[in-house]
Amino acid sequence: MQSPSIKEIFISPEAFGGRMASLCGWVRTVRDSGAVLFIELSDGSTVKSLQLVGAEGISCFEELRRLNVGAAIRVEGELVLTPGGRQPVELRLSSANVEGASDPSYPLQKKRHTAEFLRTIGHLRPRTNLLGAAFRVRSEAAFAIHEFFHEKGFLYVHTPIITSSDAEGAGEMFRVTTLDARNPPQTDKGAVDFTRDFFGVPANLTVSGQLEAEAFALAFSKVYTFGPTFRAENSNTARHASEFWMIEPEMAFCGLDEDMRLAEEMTKHIISKVMRRCPHEIEFFSEFVDKGLLERLSHVIGSPFEHMTYTEAVTMLERHKERFLFPVYWGCDLQTEHERFLTEEVVGRPVFLTDYPNGIKAFYMRQNDDGKTVAAMDMLVPGVGELIGGSQREERFDTLRGRMAELGLSEETYSWYLDLRRYGGARHCGFGLGFERMIMYLTGVSNIRDVLPFPRTPGCMS
Repeated sequence: MQSPSIKEIFISPEAFGGRMASLCGWVRTVRDSGAVLFIELSDGSTVKSLQLVGAEGISCFEELRRLNVGAAIRVEGELVLTPGGRQPVELRLSSANVEGASDPSYPLQKKRHTAEFLRTIGHLRPRTNLLGAAFRVRSEAAFAIHEFFHEKGFLYVHTPIITSSDAEGAGEMFRVTTLDARNPPQTDKGAVDFTRDFFGVPANLTVSGQLEAEAFALAFSKVYTFGPTFRAENSNTARHASEFWMIEPEMAFCGLDEDMRLAEEMTKHIISKVMRRCPHEIEFFSEFVDKGLLERLSHVIGSPFEHMTYTEAVTMLERHKERFLFPVYWGCDLQTEHERFLTEEVVGRPVFLTDYPNGIKAFYMRQNDDGKTVAAMDMLVPGVGELIGGSQREERFDTLRGRMAELGLSEETYSWYLDLRRYGGARHCGFGLGFERMIMYLTGVSNIRDVLPFPRTPGCMS
């Protein structure tokens, strides 16, 4: 007897029609019409549920009649094609076994639940259509990312989660320590004595694996990281989380043009693979979350990405400054409203902005010859704004050292980073993609908390 998943059955119903099958899953609904029971079964493999039909007279009929929503069951029966029905196939039950009963207080009854309510039951919300579909898309997107870089010959590097360096220079890091928080040892100047801590120096959770990835790129030519990163930024917005995942490729002997080309190819690869492998989920999100999702994703795959400099973008935005809540001027850090205006109303497709003012970008970005800008790029997409940020890294030893001194960064702390330029340094570049931002774009889900399995945000450890 076959044990297919419900996803497999719906992909090829004709292949399973007339066959006996054994299925396991959770009860979504029970409808009792007296002589016949109709049960909707979900096994987590797809957003769709399979209808089970049990006729009075089968041995398990009374047991099934007493089922509550959420119960875990194992069933056997014949898969019957129903071309004129709501579903193309259903299972005519011959036997069933309750693996785990569900209490009547089960909070996920058959009705619409708000995302806010579902966040209060984080351990149960993966069973809902919305979150289940989001996490299946997340899984397929992760696979597509590894697939893309493997096909391109990149080495997958696991960079450290505990670090002593701040790649972004923003200082918004979570401290890692074994010292007694109530009575830490102190130096003779009254500061915390980190020489007596576990690592002997101040340590934090990483905000980025980029710097370590650079070290590997200058040995293996093409590498990428894909792992968790952390920001102690007290921001309660729909786009920020304290723990999230980042994809960060680094390439030696490459410049900004190659960097942008890779970012565009990767984005199109992820979208096309998810659309092909999760058609029911994309259909669900298009119907219930974002009516324009399918059109937008298809448009991105089929469109060449626009290129313009930051200066050109600011000039364009200044002509419409009355449209914006935040002021626009050369040297400002562009806001989401500015980025979306460029992609949605000016260009109508994704845009790469390049050559940002050095005052709003990180210390490691290569200084342009004009002395005012850096070889940085942001990839902006309709509906979201910035999706990817990257740059050519500063490979010139003296220039990088001078930039660090200008920003007050410790040369001792970053001595190993300077060594990468001292010993066989080369032109290199890379970018970072916030994985959750990509899942939001793929699904139309507007809050980052609803694409994270267990979101970590200020004041929340759900």
